[in-house]
Amino acid sequence: MSDSIVLVERDGPVAIVTLNRPDALNALSRALRREIVKTFQELAEDDTVRAVVLTGAGRAFTAGVDLKEAGQTGFALGADGGEIDLGKGLAAFPWPIIGAINGFAITGGFELALMCDVLLASESAKFADTHARVGIMPGWGLSQKLSRLIGISRAKELSFTGNFLDAETAERWGLVNRVYAPDELLPAAIQLGHDMASCDANMLKNYKQVIDEGFAIPFGDAMKMEVKRSAEHAAGVTAESVEAARQSVTQRGRGQQG
Repeated sequence: MSDSIVLVERDGPVAIVTLNRPDALNALSRALRREIVKTFQELAEDDTVRAVVLTGAGRAFTAGVDLKEAGQTGFALGADGGEIDLGKGLAAFPWPIIGAINGFAITGGFELALMCDVLLASESAKFADTHARVGIMPGWGLSQKLSRLIGISRAKELSFTGNFLDAETAERWGLVNRVYAPDELLPAAIQLGHDMASCDANMLKNYKQVIDEGFAIPFGDAMKMEVKRSAEHAAGVTAESVEAARQSVTQRGRGQQG
């Protein structure tokens, strides 16, 4: 396998980004975090990209932050700036990010998974939040995102114990959308990326933005924001474009039923 710590492959409009430190369980060193941010910045500037699949090489998605290195550079990872600010780097990416969780996603690796828009998992995937056990406060969103996804009681159970969560339970709890056999995970994630990429590009990007921005504010304010964005978008919609899109959607639906 290549010596590059981040690999990028293309399947049409879908980019497959693979964390490539398998011997270190893809631990998130400063160099790897920097390369991830750089990769997503470059993909954001590529006019042909419409979705990204993020996965890991070997038996881990990522086992989290390189703690030995962090002991020398600092543990306030949420305060990372510039070229290694992983949270801001992925949040700024305009297209859907599909996390293909192929193995361990632990602590900082769990946080990286939660930066994705959609999660699919291998049967061998395992999630764990060990922040409380290693004595580090999360800084990439886990303490807030996890409870919103699976409920506060389940989130507290995971975060207060550090216990592993298997893929089947993660699916049942709503953390991951679907679970696949290991060799089926990446093809399924790529296909999902193509499904998303087949939507109107501007609509796809704007829809992701309105969901993410609405999720971060009170529900009443989010509803008002949706109405405002809907009216702004409707000003550029024609009856002809809607009819053409309707026919395309109908044809696609017939194909999926066949």
